This record gives sequence, structure tokens and C-alpha cells, in this order.
Amino acid sequence: MSSLATAAARCHSRSSTGDVSRTSSTLVMPSPLRKHRIRLSAKVRRRPSFPLLAIDSELTPSQDANAPSSSSSSSSSPSPLSSSTLSPTVVPSIREVPGSYGAPLLGVALDKLNYFVVQGRDEFFYSLMRRYQSTVVRVNMPPGPPFFPDSRAIMLLDHKSIRVLFDTSKVEKRDVFAGTYMPSTDFTGGFRMLPYLDPSEPKHASLKGFCFDILRSSAPRFLPEFHTAFREAADEWDAQLLAKGEASYTAGCQNFVLCFLCRSMIEIDPSAPGPASLAEQGPSLIQAWTALQLVPQTSLGLPTPIEVLLQTFPVPYTLVSNQYNKIYQFFFTNAQHVLDIAEQKYGLDREEACHNLLFLICFNTWGGMQLLMPSIVRRIDSAGVSFQRELARDVRSAVGEDGRLTMAALERMKLVKSTVYEVLRMDPPVPFQYGRAKEDLIVESHDASYRIRKGELLGGYQKIAMRDPKAFQFPDTFMPRRFMGPDAERLLQNVTWSNGPETEDPTLNNKQCAGKDFVNMLARMFIAELYLRYDFFKLGPISGSGPTAQYKFKVLQRRRDGSS
Repeated sequence: MSSLATAAARCHSRSSTGDVSRTSSTLVMPSPLRKHRIRLSAKVRRRPSFPLLAIDSELTPSQDANAPSSSSSSSSSPSPLSSSTLSPTVVPSIREVPGSYGAPLLGVALDKLNYFVVQGRDEFFYSLMRRYQSTVVRVNMPPGPPFFPDSRAIMLLDHKSIRVLFDTSKVEKRDVFAGTYMPSTDFTGGFRMLPYLDPSEPKHASLKGFCFDILRSSAPRFLPEFHTAFREAADEWDAQLLAKGEASYTAGCQNFVLCFLCRSMIEIDPSAPGPASLAEQGPSLIQAWTALQLVPQTSLGLPTPIEVLLQTFPVPYTLVSNQYNKIYQFFFTNAQHVLDIAEQKYGLDREEACHNLLFLICFNTWGGMQLLMPSIVRRIDSAGVSFQRELARDVRSAVGEDGRLTMAALERMKLVKSTVYEVLRMDPPVPFQYGRAKEDLIVESHDASYRIRKGELLGGYQKIAMRDPKAFQFPDTFMPRRFMGPDAERLLQNVTWSNGPETEDPTLNNKQCAGKDFVNMLARMFIAELYLRYDFFKLGPISGSGPTAQYKFKVLQRRRDGSS
């Protein structure tokens, strides 16, 4: 991967010339190979990756008709089906979107019960797909009435239909960052943050340009500060393992990511003594602030009666006002040089810029990495020790004899890069995207075209859309080499966790995540640092679920050659 400075500069260059990439809501699939075809399945599994479809293949005697296990996907030979292509489906006439919002209040209550308690999020959507034989469905999304105004949404659950959400000529992004619900602006100092702005709004370009500037100016500090923060966390993990026989990956990850972000972006250690220091409270303060914004829509792993209560009405900001004020004072006190850029270069109010800086670092990046980094270790651990040894070889051969991690070395780590893409595909840190139809329009899935009316809210669930078997072979299987073959570029077009394809860039005029490449780089740096220090690791049982899940290392095997 090229340096982040180059990526940010490219974003500025594109936006300044007005060259805004538009993503079509349709995708032309390559012509089929002779041995593969798509048909409607007569049998439907209870939890299929994509219940309407099945793949017929004429397998050679050495091939198994079932998807490979995680261990087989980690072997040195790529899957024999990894480069196959799938035939397009003829799209029939336009139809109305299936599904129902049900009776007032009752329909919302039943959908919330299934979403949170009875079925869970994934099975909730799969059951709708089976019931309506469609990947585009009407449904109530939480939290909904009586205390939240409107729960109605049309959910897009395949990789073709979801692309309309990336086209800002067709959908408006104003106040739909969280879908049917927007937290009170009290949580963000009375300001609407950048993710809630549509590109047509005057401040969008200024605030996103400010984000690009932060990333570009911080780029020289990324590698050294990440190395320092990781080493501090790893020293603590080693000490805990020696003393207790286990080490808290979760707590260590929370601390070192926050330290890295603050040291690299605003050049201050959040726990260091000084004015407005967060001491050791930083992660807990941020968790409290983010949790109250997310709880109406997300399970936090709390007891069911408590979560049902919290998901019923807006939680008042006053419950976390003290915590947020401490975080804000830390940034306002210590990031004056960054706020100077916002004020002098982009004409932004310093207070508004500070709230956006806080949101960028604490909500978007720190919060997102607390979802992504546990997924990285969980997926790698599930692939076995032999795969970890291959990752270690990939990392160490790329850095060379001096053992120094550089951007060029990161780019040479092909297996690491592919592994990160595969984790992002299977466990997207941003699972939902939304947009409101600007005009009447037609949205195409693989099997139908649907009539969407002006003003209707469209939502995409990335976890299902990026497991579309018309985009990926064996979509529910972790295949870390998936993005190493000749089809890598084509497959990356369907990795869309960042509110746009991985093959496209964020600009001032679109809603693709400004830190798309930054998140990818952080994940790769983490894997690289891990295997520069250790040969392999093993996780213990995971306690809890969702954002509150606790991960622990049971084994961290130091490098035997002593190079760490």
C-alpha cells in the first residue's frame, strides 16, 4: 500500500478537480465458466449464506462438494474454485418491494423482538429473505416508535442492490448515518458530525478535507507510534501471561489503539500527566459515551430486560455528560495546533472542529478498531497454528534482515494484505449503510428490479451483502488467500464495508470513509507487529458478546530466533 500521505493527496486532487467517481447500482458479471452455473435452489438451509441461491459444480474426483474448512483454506494451494466466475441472472420486469411493516406499534414490536431476542440480527434478515424469496425487503429497523419517529426501511441484502447506497446522485445521506435513528446532537456538543452530513451540504467538503489533512500530516508518525504502542501492550500481555496464565487482549487493545491514535494525530499521550489528562480512564470514558448513542440499535451484551428498556426510549445525554466533557477538554487543550489548521485552512469554527476531531478519533476510528481487531485475532486463531506460521514467514521475509517495518514492507506482505481484506469482508466494522431516495428510482438485485419511491429509506447490511455467493465462492468460509489470485481486483470491487468499493477512493464529494486506507493499514501493521514478536498465539474462551465481548490470550509464543 502506498503511504497514507499519497492516498490523502490523491483524494484532494480528485476532489479539487471535481472528478467524483460514481458507482453504478448495477454490476456486469463476467461470462460464466463452462463448469459453473447458478440455479434457484429447491432446498433451503436454515442459515444459508444466501438462501435463494446454490452453486452447481462438476467437481473433479479430488474435489469435495462441500465448502472447504478453515484449515483447508489456509493451505498453500488456492481453492480450485477461487477463480471461477458466475453467470448473470436475467432481470425480470419491475416489481414492488416485498415485505410488510405490520400494524402500527405491533409490527415494530414484533420485528424488534425477533431482531434482538428471538432470532438475532443475522437470522432475522435471512428469515426475511427466505419468506419473501427476495434480497430486497421492507422491514422495521430498530429502534422505532413510540419514542422514535419512523422505523420503516427497505433493506438491500446482496452485493448488486447495495451499490445504490454509494451513488449520492440517487440517495441523500443527510442524518442517516445510523439509519432510522439519529442520536441527539447533545452527544456531540450541539453539532451534526461529518458522517451525518450529505455531500451537498456546505460544511461537508470542509470537514472531510480537515480529516484528510489530519491523516496526511500524521502519516510520518504512524509506523513509529504504532510500534511503540504495540510494544507497550505486548509487554503487558507477556507479564500477565507469566503471572496469571492468561492475558486480556481486549483491555490491551483498547489502551494501545487510543495511545497510538492520540500520539500520532495530536502528538500527545492521553494517559501522560498534564492538563486535562485522561490518565487511565480514556477507554472507559469513550465506551460510556459511544454506548449510549448505539444502544437503541445495538445489543451491548447486557441482560435482556435492561437492553429492552434501553432500546425503548432515547437515553439522555446527561448520563454521560461528565465523561464526554473530560474527553472534549483533553482534545481542546492538547490539539490546538490541529484546530489551527481547521480554522485557518478550512474556515471551521474551532469548537465544531474539536468535536469532529474527537468523533473521528474516538467514535469512528477507535470504536471501529474495537470491532475489527478482535475479529482479526479470532479469525486467525481459527485458521490454526500452521497458518500463523505462514503469516509469520510472510511478514519476516518482507521486512528483511534488518527487521524494520516500513510502508514498502507492508506492501510486500501479500498474505497479510489478503487476510485483512477477508476479515473486512466477513466482519465489516461498519455493518450498515443508509441513504434516502432522492427521486423515484429502480434498484436491481440479481433476480429482480424493484420500484423505490422518493423519500424511502434504503439500508444495506454489509455482513450479508459481502457474503453473496454470486460475488464470492464459499462466502461463509474464512479463506485468507481469497484476494491473492488473478481475480483479486474483481473481488475487491465487492468489498464495500467503507461505504464504497475497495477499488475506489474517498473524495470530498462522496461518502466513502475518509479513513478507508488508514483502517486497512492499521490492521496490516497490527498483524505485522504481532508476528515480528511472536511465532503464534492461541485464544482462550471468549466471554460476553457484541461490543462487550472479552478476548484473552492463553498462549503467546515468542519468536524462537530471538529477533523480537
